Amino acid sequence: MTTPDMMEALQALAAEKGMTTEVLLEAVANGLESAYKRAPEAADDAYVVIDEMFNISVIAQEIDEEGNVVQEWDDTPENFGRIAAQTARQVLTQRIREVERDMKYEEYAGREGDIVTGIIQQTDSRYTLLDLGRVEALLPQSEQVPYERPEPNSRLKAYIVEVRKTAKGPQIVVSRTHPGLIRELFKLEVPEISDGIVEMKACAREPGHRTKIAVWSNDTNIDPVGACVGARGARVRQVVNELRGEKIDIVPFSEDQHDFVAKALSPAKVREVRFHEVEGVAEVVVPDHQLSLAIGREGQNARLAARLTGWRIDIKSETQIFEEEAAYADADWAEGEWVTDPETGEQTWVPADGSEAMSADDWVTAAEETAVEDGDVTQDSEQPTNEAAPSEVVQDDESSQEQEEQPTN
Repeated sequence: MTTPDMMEALQALAAEKGMTTEVLLEAVANGLESAYKRAPEAADDAYVVIDEMFNISVIAQEIDEEGNVVQEWDDTPENFGRIAAQTARQVLTQRIREVERDMKYEEYAGREGDIVTGIIQQTDSRYTLLDLGRVEALLPQSEQVPYERPEPNSRLKAYIVEVRKTAKGPQIVVSRTHPGLIRELFKLEVPEISDGIVEMKACAREPGHRTKIAVWSNDTNIDPVGACVGARGARVRQVVNELRGEKIDIVPFSEDQHDFVAKALSPAKVREVRFHEVEGVAEVVVPDHQLSLAIGREGQNARLAARLTGWRIDIKSETQIFEEEAAYADADWAEGEWVTDPETGEQTWVPADGSEAMSADDWVTAAEETAVEDGDVTQDSEQPTNEAAPSEVVQDDESSQEQEEQPTN
């Protein structure tokens, strides 16, 4: 191959790999310089020049103690053409691999929180591999939905949780359980969300079973729930299908916490919400026939509502509340008022009969003891209460791995 042909081949290779010719020429020159300096008669200081016709020269230098170039001369070895061809081939192969590896990493670096679609290559008890085209994504078992069986060669959407730079190239870790997947799937299906008109304020999820999301509209003319559901449920159905049938409850977000907690327990109908802010508890009163629906199967509805709102939720029927209040009414300390310490913010119950004041914890204990003594309040399997601890807040950058996203005001 003549030198012009070599330059053309180099230019074609650069175009094919999406690189610049200068990058490849620099790599070849560095490789040739290293090859030259391995010869015993090589000058201590030298560099390689490759012109536009791919003619190669080795320029040796004499440098004084102050670092100034005293003289230069052509010191190209007689057999350097053969060495150059071998070295160029090796250097180009290595450099192309490095550049391609870096380009693949740069393509996905910083894309944590995005959705990718891949073809399932293989799956075992540890992980599933997805082919994303130029790279592969790793779906660990811990990030897979229980009972979801990925089938080879089928397409799957997943949420990027981490992009690692390794010696073999980027390692992309994806998830099917992350609550961010719900947010991004709705963003794909609901233009109002992608345009910022409708916001998903909070998300609580039990992967493979049920998800609750709270949505808010920045435009009073647009119903956020209706926008997410779509005409005849078309939009939410697309998300449900992608999640293999996972149920999704969409509720309107409200800054009124009474209203928000009540809506979060949908489809149950709520009569009243009482907040005990010191304990962080929302006491919810529902009609007797709605108690089981409000709690949900194995407490799922109440648990998701608690994660969605950030409150511990204690659900009681109207009968339970009536019996408790009847028991409290007979107690000497039942009448009084709560007094808040302006410095500590702690609340104290001051009975109207002048008896000793009680802390919030003591008041709850006394109330429970009164109810038990009077035999009016029972905690059996027929009348359960459900408390679900609030989850940690998940920020918009999705850097945490929690399974719920708390409401943002």
